[in-house]
Amino acid sequence: MNHIEKYYNKFNEDKRLLSRHGHVEFTITMQYIKKYLPSPCKILDVGAGTGRYSVALDGLGHDVTAVELVKKNLSVLKQNAPNIKAFQGNATNLKKFIDNSFDAVLLFGPMYHLFNDVDKLKVLSEAKRVTKPNGTIFIAYLLSDYAIIRHGFMDKNILDSIKCGKVDDNFNILSTEEDLYSYVSLEKISELNQTANLQRLQIISPDGPTDYIRQYINKLTDDEFKNYLKFVEKNSANPNTIGASSHVVDILKNTK
Repeated sequence: MNHIEKYYNKFNEDKRLLSRHGHVEFTITMQYIKKYLPSPCKILDVGAGTGRYSVALDGLGHDVTAVELVKKNLSVLKQNAPNIKAFQGNATNLKKFIDNSFDAVLLFGPMYHLFNDVDKLKVLSEAKRVTKPNGTIFIAYLLSDYAIIRHGFMDKNILDSIKCGKVDDNFNILSTEEDLYSYVSLEKISELNQTANLQRLQIISPDGPTDYIRQYINKLTDDEFKNYLKFVEKNSANPNTIGASSHVVDILKNTK
């Protein structure tokens, strides 16, 4: 069992996704999936977790196949949605699937735990291989500027992080496997796309400022929270604020 599996065996993924901040992320992301996949199609959900997106997309009539690394999450997924085809697997090797077999691929977790460009490009290459020409790939990344602001300055870890070599002089986060999470810049995401020859359709922030103000969001009334969702949706594609959000979803076209 590797460190990622150990972490997720203790982590309550369902609880996170059903929280107020998790609901913002899910709601906005689903709006963009519906925008780019308006008709039922064949979807591969890689790093599916406990099946939050797989189950929702299955409910919309899509033909969903799920791949999940962590056995605990996979077991929950199968219990929640026994009709969804679900397999244990790794995003860097999708050999059980043939070329050009899916209209869309979701990668809403794998890039969080890969710490070098070689592995990230393997994931992009495999996603591209199994996606049909002109198909759509959705990829979530954690952003480094958010981590610097939130965990560096707000939590007052910045000096220790610089001293121990976790943050360089340009405020890039130098993550390793022991850190569990990998943070990247918008520039790095664009560089990976160019190397993989993937065309960006749109890049969005599905949660905006949510992770900075969780305690305030939890105190909103239901009507206030509905308006907060509208606010995040309105600003989700704003290029002036995307870089400071906790993560982004990059929406790509497979031009082959």
